[in-house]
Amino acid sequence: MGHRGERVPCLLLLLLLLLAFCRGRVVRVPKGPLIRVVGTEVVIPCSVSDYDGPSEQNFDWEFSRETDFMRIVSTWDSTFTSEEYQKRVGQGDIKLRRSSNDAVELVIRNIQPTDQGKYKCSTPSTDATVQGNYDAEVQVKVISDGLVVSGTKARSSTSLKLSEGDSFKLRCSAITTSPEHTHLHVTWQIKSGAIWRDILSLTYEGKFQPGPGYEERYRNGDIRLDTGANDTYRLSVSQALPMDGGAYRCLVSEWVRGADSSWQKIQEKSVEIASVAIQQTALDVLISTGNVSVTERDSLDLTCNITTDRSGIFQAEVMWYFTASPDGTLSDAQVLLSMDHDSVVSDSTLISLSRVDRNSYRLLVHDVDVEDSGYYFCQVAVWVPLHNGSWHKVVERTSAPVSVVVTALEPDYEVFLNASKTPKFSDDPTELECRIANAQDLEANIHFTVSWYYRLRLPSDDVVTKELLATMDADWTLLLGDRSRERTQNGEIIFCKKAADTFSLRIQWTSESDRGDYFCVISAWSRHHNNSWVKSKDVTSAPVSIFWATQDYTLTVEAVRLKPFFVAGHTFEMTCKVSSKNIKTPRYSVLITAEKPLTDQSNPNGTTRIISLNQDSVVRLEDWTDQTRVDGVVLEKVQENEFRYRMYQTQISDAGLYRCVVTAWSPGGGGMWREAVNGLSNPIQIDFQTSGPVFNVSVHSDNQMIYQGELADLLCIVTTEGMVLEPDDMSFDVSWFAVRSFALDREPILLASLDRRGIVTQSRRNGSSDLSLEKISPLEFRLRVYGCEDHDFGNHYCVVTPWVRSATGVWQREPDIKANPIFLSVKMDVLNAFKYPLLIGIGLATIIGLLSCLIGYCSSRWCCKKEVQETRRERRRLMSMEMD
Repeated sequence: MGHRGERVPCLLLLLLLLLAFCRGRVVRVPKGPLIRVVGTEVVIPCSVSDYDGPSEQNFDWEFSRETDFMRIVSTWDSTFTSEEYQKRVGQGDIKLRRSSNDAVELVIRNIQPTDQGKYKCSTPSTDATVQGNYDAEVQVKVISDGLVVSGTKARSSTSLKLSEGDSFKLRCSAITTSPEHTHLHVTWQIKSGAIWRDILSLTYEGKFQPGPGYEERYRNGDIRLDTGANDTYRLSVSQALPMDGGAYRCLVSEWVRGADSSWQKIQEKSVEIASVAIQQTALDVLISTGNVSVTERDSLDLTCNITTDRSGIFQAEVMWYFTASPDGTLSDAQVLLSMDHDSVVSDSTLISLSRVDRNSYRLLVHDVDVEDSGYYFCQVAVWVPLHNGSWHKVVERTSAPVSVVVTALEPDYEVFLNASKTPKFSDDPTELECRIANAQDLEANIHFTVSWYYRLRLPSDDVVTKELLATMDADWTLLLGDRSRERTQNGEIIFCKKAADTFSLRIQWTSESDRGDYFCVISAWSRHHNNSWVKSKDVTSAPVSIFWATQDYTLTVEAVRLKPFFVAGHTFEMTCKVSSKNIKTPRYSVLITAEKPLTDQSNPNGTTRIISLNQDSVVRLEDWTDQTRVDGVVLEKVQENEFRYRMYQTQISDAGLYRCVVTAWSPGGGGMWREAVNGLSNPIQIDFQTSGPVFNVSVHSDNQMIYQGELADLLCIVTTEGMVLEPDDMSFDVSWFAVRSFALDREPILLASLDRRGIVTQSRRNGSSDLSLEKISPLEFRLRVYGCEDHDFGNHYCVVTPWVRSATGVWQREPDIKANPIFLSVKMDVLNAFKYPLLIGIGLATIIGLLSCLIGYCSSRWCCKKEVQETRRERRRLMSMEMD
């Protein structure tokens, strides 16, 4: 017994799992009873799910008042309809409307009390087995029409003509005598063009719902819906707007709670109540005077006049604006003063606003100045009182702008510029003084600033643009121009104010680029009533020319080789002699350059900068990269105009043309040196005549196509021609490179290198493969790549630098030799790559197959099915064997 009790929950769980696969056909109709009003249209939906066969299903509808069902209409049999319904079906009063392949709607127009009863929706079977239900029934109850909707008058609507801002009320009556418990939904609508828009609704749930665009007015109380006696619904609109003009109607719908507790609309009626016309208030705003011109320190008087057709009580709100441009927008304008509809004026000390009469408002600006020049306009809004004591703005207009020009009171003065110090040579000082003279009618609230300008002097009459050196703003802050900014910050140019009427410009060390015309501009600034400074006048001085005669610099450089002949390993020595003219106390900087043959791969650009010596006799190695001969080159100053270059233990790779590049420097301002002119010497050639051996390099591999994980062997083989050398008299630097492409269109990557001392250097690698480089014979070098990966493919080559020992025992470096590349291809082992995925796939397929067999066995064991006992009905109506 104990074991049977433990097996019962397991069997129940298995039954639940099997029943999930055993679904049957389900036909659904709405839950009844459906309550509908006589004379309205009734729509009853019917759908089917969980069926077999074609996707599009057929439906039959039948009706019963008591017991027997009468056939109404079918989707697949035109002869299905009973004689009683043939006329209504033929006229379209009863029809089927398909909404999808598995759903239809039964539509009955103008339903009558005789249509009350049960409606059955059935679907012909297309299933292999009989499962589920094939029909469903719903009860329809037809009630009398008890809804009555009416307006204020029996048959005609009211016409209202209102002004903008007025208020109005509309009423409608709605009552129902329905035997069922129903709710009314009342909506006030306005007709805009051909569309009715919702204003405010009282829903069947007793909630107020404003229409789109009326939410803000509903929250402010401008639109209300009130209920009154005798089932009346009143729409109240205050502060009428132009959008409120149009036809108004009262739309009432009746709702009933269905069997599923949801509310359903059973009928709807409407009645037009009134036609409302909203007339906008006319308003014209004009400034009485035209364009005005006043003198600084006088008063500005403007009057804003308004004209309106508004009668009754209203108040005007006036705002004066100022803008510097006639095209300025209202948002960009400055508000000068305002008066609200209660005649309260905003506070201002220099501007006043007064009301002359009901239609005139005066603006008075005291003590005007130049910054008050611009455009003035006024904005007027008309406000009307409401029933609750508040005010409503009905219209607003803005006047055209009036131009006002304020003429400044300019001071009278003259400006003179003279040179207190003029240069006769380069680097001499220059000093200019700008002086104010004959100043008259000056007030205490006026001060002066200066601006300095430079203009290049040309022998022709061409016009040259002036360049700003420096200027002062209203508070005497110095602003530097681009031409003088750096030199002023370094103290080479000084601007100062010596006295109240004198400004000076001093150039500590004048250069040739400073030659030209100079002039100054004195600006007069006036203080306004808001304590701001405004420029009132500019006076320009006559130009002063700064110029002196100069001669062009000349520089000659001659290179001389001290030893006419030498061999490799000896010292190369040459001197550079310099001569110059028209340069004051010059100093020289020297640069030694070498032009190597184009076959030298260490410098493909041709010219190499070796060593330099600047004007302060500081030596610097430039592009000399031979670490074994760091001290092998020397550049020294023999005399003031003579320099000597030595190169010890010369190599064959040092062959080329050697020159001296000399720069002459002259002393500039502030202890700085200024570059004067450059010169280039004649070339001195180093050429070695040798009959030594000729080296050749090649790359070899027994297998250029390998698989991933295998070992790749690459040999770099050196061969010699001509003179035979002992292995101890020659050595090699070997470097291996790879280009990861087929066409050698990428930068080569250094793999490893082996110098002539036997030191191996490897570059950093990203993959898991490893490599080694070794010397296997005096002329053979082997590169091995262990555990090759796909990124190890590409063109591989070696670069060899031979070193040969001369008879004197000095090692000479030969030019680099590059071998022709060979392409290394890395392939993937397909069998090893797919071995584990194939084993995993076979295992998963076996598990899924066993699980499918288990599910099929359980289904055949526990899922009971009833065989079909009758012939299934298809789309075409076939006669069954029993009827035959």
